[in-house]
Amino acid sequence: QVQLTESGGGLVEPGGSRSLSCTVSGRTFGSLVMGWFRQAPGKEREFVATISWRGTRKSVADSVRGRFSISRDNAQNTVYLQMNRLKPEDTAVYFCAADDNSVSGAYSETSDRYEYWGRGTQVTVSS
Repeated sequence: QVQLTESGGGLVEPGGSRSLSCTVSGRTFGSLVMGWFRQAPGKEREFVATISWRGTRKSVADSVRGRFSISRDNAQNTVYLQMNRLKPEDTAVYFCAADDNSVSGAYSETSDRYEYWGRGTQVTVSS
C-alpha cells in the first residue's frame, strides 16, 4: 500500500519561509514522479510543482516561480517544497502526489496523472 505523508505546514507571516516534506512508502520512490498541489478554500486544486525521478527536471507554477522550489532525496524517500517570500494568497492545503506510470525524465503538471495522494498539510500565511 502506497502512503504519502506530508509534514511542515503551519502558520507563517507574510514574507516568511516554510519547508514542506512528503515521505513515501510502499513503492520504489526513485521511479515516481512527484508533485505538489494546493487547494485554497472555495477554489479548485491547483498545480504547484513537479519533479522527475532523479530530480533532473522540474517545473513550478507561474504563481510561485522564483519563490518556491521542489527537490527530492531518493535515499530518504522524500520530496520537499521550499516556500519563500510567502504571501497570504499562498494559504491553502498543500498535497503531495505520486505518479507511478511515468518514464525517466518526465514530470507532470496535471493532477489526473497522479495515482497517489497524501492527506494534505495546511499552510496559513497571515500576520
